[in-house]
Amino acid sequence: MNILSIPIKNLKVKFFKTILLVIVFSIGITSVVGLQKISKSVSKALEEKMNRFGANILIYPKNEELQISYGGIQLGNLSYEVRYLDEGETDSKIRSIEFDENISAVAPKLLKSAVIDGRKLGIVGVKWDEELKIKNYWNITGDVKRTENGLLLGSSVAKVIDKKTGDTLTIFGEEMEVSGIISETGSDEDNLIFMNLSKLQEMTGSADKINFVEVSALCSGCPIEDIVGQIKGNLPAAEITAVQKMVKQRMSAVNFVNKLAFILSSVIVFTACFMIAIFMYSSVNERKKEIGILRSIGYSKINIFSIFTFESVIVGILSGVLGYAGGYFLSIELLRIMDITENTGIVFNMGEGLLTISLVALLAALSSTFPSLKAARITPVEALISL
Repeated sequence: MNILSIPIKNLKVKFFKTILLVIVFSIGITSVVGLQKISKSVSKALEEKMNRFGANILIYPKNEELQISYGGIQLGNLSYEVRYLDEGETDSKIRSIEFDENISAVAPKLLKSAVIDGRKLGIVGVKWDEELKIKNYWNITGDVKRTENGLLLGSSVAKVIDKKTGDTLTIFGEEMEVSGIISETGSDEDNLIFMNLSKLQEMTGSADKINFVEVSALCSGCPIEDIVGQIKGNLPAAEITAVQKMVKQRMSAVNFVNKLAFILSSVIVFTACFMIAIFMYSSVNERKKEIGILRSIGYSKINIFSIFTFESVIVGILSGVLGYAGGYFLSIELLRIMDITENTGIVFNMGEGLLTISLVALLAALSSTFPSLKAARITPVEALISL
């Protein structure tokens, strides 16, 4: 017998207790692994959904304004001139920053006004692909014809001019088709007409000109201040504003999910470790005779400590293997039930599995420290007295 064979033999002798402990510990590890994987996937899905609800960075040209007041009464601001951004240059410089991978959408806009059916209405030129990434919350009746002659009407505008999908409008002397109507959003978008950016630039003689750009930056590890700083460095003639409130709301929701998962995981791990400590403590009390014999034939305190610690490590390794595998399959099944099946990022990672097993084995060893120390302090005389 040696310090490696004795623990294995003892676990075999107490087969049912060992199996029960491994199962209970495995359930705890399964819960932790599954919870962590699910929280990452849910956070990712939540982040992607939130990023669809608008931009968090606004870029517009600097305007020289004169603030007018008289007799303590503010009369507003007088802008010397309307300035534009260069579309191509602005887009390329935004996408050339160091954190370009965090940029999910760059949506340039040109604002014009036109008299339609005797009413002066606002026209917004957009790039449909980029705009719809940011305005994913739009509920559109009809379709988005991404052609030069397709129009999207805000709900209020459609009512005012009494137009529906399939009707035509004359804008700047050209006939265009209403391809869709945006359901009420409760924002300025209800009062606007949206059309192809390049077409509006052509019709108004504003080639390559835009009024402002909306940028949506991904939240995951979102260095929003750094992104804004880099864009400012590339576009010194522009005003860049980060909608911090929106960013903080996005991040707080994602962080809440992660914190909740961490708290629950900590409670589960603590409970599992406590159970191992109780099991080993009970085992020490039951095996005083065996410990006394081992001490009398020359086993040192370190040997006794190692025997009990190794028993815990074996339980930890078995629990880690079963727990990681169980957590992997549990997370897949729960995400399927939650109807989150796309881009979950869940894979059976061998390196992650080995790390999990190693950490579980370490936790098991640490949990058995006190019982193992107690066993190491038992002398042959104490073992005889306990008989």
